[in-house]
Amino acid sequence: MPISAPSLGGSFVARLVEQSNSIEMLSSTKLLPRTITNLQTLRHLNSLTPSSSTTNKDAYFALIHHITNIVRRDIYPERTLNRLNLPVNSDLVFRVLRACSHSPSESFRFFTWARAHYSPTSVEYEELVKTLARAKRYASMWKLITQMKVENPKFSISSDTVCSIIQEYGKHGLIDQAVEVFNKCNSLNCSQCVDVYNALLYALCEVKMFHGAYALIRRMIRKGLVPDKWTYAVLVNGWCSSGKLREARVFLDEMSKMGFNPPVRGRDMLIEGLLNAGYLESAKQMVTKMTKVGFVPDVNTFNSLIEAICKAGEVDFCVDIYHGVCKLGLCPDINTYKILIPAVSKVGRIDEAFRLLHNLIEDGHRPFPSLYAPIIKGMFRRGQFDDAFCFFSEMKVKGHPPNRPVYTMLITMCGRGGRYVEAANYLVEMTEMGLTPISRCFDMVTDGLKNCGKHDLAKRIEQLEVSLCSV
Repeated sequence: MPISAPSLGGSFVARLVEQSNSIEMLSSTKLLPRTITNLQTLRHLNSLTPSSSTTNKDAYFALIHHITNIVRRDIYPERTLNRLNLPVNSDLVFRVLRACSHSPSESFRFFTWARAHYSPTSVEYEELVKTLARAKRYASMWKLITQMKVENPKFSISSDTVCSIIQEYGKHGLIDQAVEVFNKCNSLNCSQCVDVYNALLYALCEVKMFHGAYALIRRMIRKGLVPDKWTYAVLVNGWCSSGKLREARVFLDEMSKMGFNPPVRGRDMLIEGLLNAGYLESAKQMVTKMTKVGFVPDVNTFNSLIEAICKAGEVDFCVDIYHGVCKLGLCPDINTYKILIPAVSKVGRIDEAFRLLHNLIEDGHRPFPSLYAPIIKGMFRRGQFDDAFCFFSEMKVKGHPPNRPVYTMLITMCGRGGRYVEAANYLVEMTEMGLTPISRCFDMVTDGLKNCGKHDLAKRIEQLEVSLCSV
């Protein structure tokens, strides 16, 4: 449910500024040092005007952050929140609860305070229910749901919240409770849709009850529901994680015979299941067998495969399988190149990296910094500084403009190679583009220039750093 920040009126901002006057009183207690610091940060709000919507939006989110810190860290948050005299509304409470999602006790305490100042909606209730479920505070969670029933007999809980509860029970091995929630959907005014079935399917697979999961899918079909991608993926991943690849294949074949084909091909689901279960060699063998008989995996499956293999250090295999599937008709997407180009550059295969970059450009993509920066870094490591400089100049014309991390890498690598004059030039070029270099780059360049006798240039770089600091 998208929620936008409300505009702040002048009177509200003025009330916030008045809170800074209470800092001296709070400091005398010596109990709330962090709260004092946060209140001091609100003094800039004195300059805000109601007509400045952007500034008011920034101030609103700064207020959310401030309240979140109070809820998480204050010893007596109710007292401090009362002093702020906030206009409590649904949006503010929801954002604070979401920001405090890892602090269940503090979130519940804040919500209890907020309920005395406004009428909560189901959005805030459900956000807190999810937080309590993740923290295994099941008693407090059901107490809160009961309160929702009492306050609104026609209440309903979204399927997303019910799915979260069922999945959290499943993660902690409480399958009986997960099934109970599934059976209570009618009393929660939540329909047993495909997502709810998938959540219970996930819980059953977490405790290795695969026969129960298969029976649940049969019931799902009898109810007239059509399994989606996640229905198949959850069960296939569960079987593969237990090493039961044969059962996963039989399941996909049976579903196909019944007329329910998965949105992605069965082989791709098996490959992804093996990858998710950590069976990398089995996934490689399956892809190799597929390519030998002329089949190619789905591009998303292929990307998942090469990403896992590259992380394992087998870059050569990824390059070979890439060329093999391209000959069979696979069309790589931008994510394929985002995985392969940095990987081959890191192991020093610069020629292959250029070949991949050329293929990317032929496919109609413009190179962006995270693609050409690894190639430049690989050339630096091989001592090809002049080639790296030429390639960078070419990318500035043909690709996306370089960003701050690319310039920082260039300056650092030039410094490591003793090319301090070039590093100084890139430092100046960086500032001309409106990018602020980090202080470490200034220190490295000025020290290097002084050591090699370029004192005048070092002085200019120091003046540049001072001028940027003064701004």
